[in-house]
Amino acid sequence: MFNILTPEFLATALVVVLVPGTGVVYTLSYGVFRGTVPSIAAAFGCTLGIVPHLVASILGLAALLHTSAVAFQVVKLAGIAYLLYLAWGLWRQNGGLALDPSAGGNERGQRYGSIVLRGALINILNPKLSIFFLAFLPQFVPAAATDGLLRMGVLSATFMLLTFVIFVGYGVAANAVRQRVLSSVRLSRWLHRTFAAAFAGFAVKLALTER
Repeated sequence: MFNILTPEFLATALVVVLVPGTGVVYTLSYGVFRGTVPSIAAAFGCTLGIVPHLVASILGLAALLHTSAVAFQVVKLAGIAYLLYLAWGLWRQNGGLALDPSAGGNERGQRYGSIVLRGALINILNPKLSIFFLAFLPQFVPAAATDGLLRMGVLSATFMLLTFVIFVGYGVAANAVRQRVLSSVRLSRWLHRTFAAAFAGFAVKLALTER
């Protein structure tokens, strides 16, 4: 395993995960407005959302998405609509961040499940990820390797672990300033709208993306 996880892969994966994207913004928003546990649920959902793209890359299905204009556009349009939906909910200061911390056990579990599902959809509905992993992972698998599938699996699992750990770190860091944010109506409103603008910006960026 250690000869699979090269320093080059780990360094590159770390940089990719650290760069703020939709998943980071989603996790930060929960850390700031709802606390550590909801932000961990958000981080888990975002991590879960990259699984289909990793599997597609391993099985070569991502190549079909890359070559199919119709499939790419359908997923892209769904992703744009979903990001705009999240942006609108945040702009109205409710929507996607609704979570009642005083809810009972079953209800709270369902709400955390909703957080995970929303986070997963953010990445599932981003067709760029499949194409990214299709180009990214094979770089670290030697062409002559007889265990290529195993290597891709190990690289994918490591990327997911890095994603989850770093996103949790973002959420915990956001929670550290939570009380200060919630104590200021103006600051809270400004952050809601900043996160909303970020999601809208990601939607525009996705709209401009070509295969």
